Amino acid sequence: MGCRFCLALMIAAAALALARPAFADQNFKTSSIYWSARDRCTRQAQQAYPDYTPESNAKREKMRKNCLLGNNLPAEETSLPPQTPAPSAPPQ
Repeated sequence: MGCRFCLALMIAAAALALARPAFADQNFKTSSIYWSARDRCTRQAQQAYPDYTPESNAKREKMRKNCLLGNNLPAEETSLPPQTPAPSAPPQ
């Protein structure tokens, strides 16, 4: 009886070990599709507005964000948050 339990335990452990890489592969496929779509949007925007003038940069970023939103991807904010100036002197 003890040997059957050990055998069942080993089979269950082997099944779990084999199922784990399949889950990692699915995560890899999902993230690969996600990043490929983001790269495609960035590449299209770069081809449409290749120069680095302030106007072109703004148009390129707008086109990239519209592409991301059109593909149901989050368009993260690339601008830095506003900085609050440090106080020059302690209040008296």
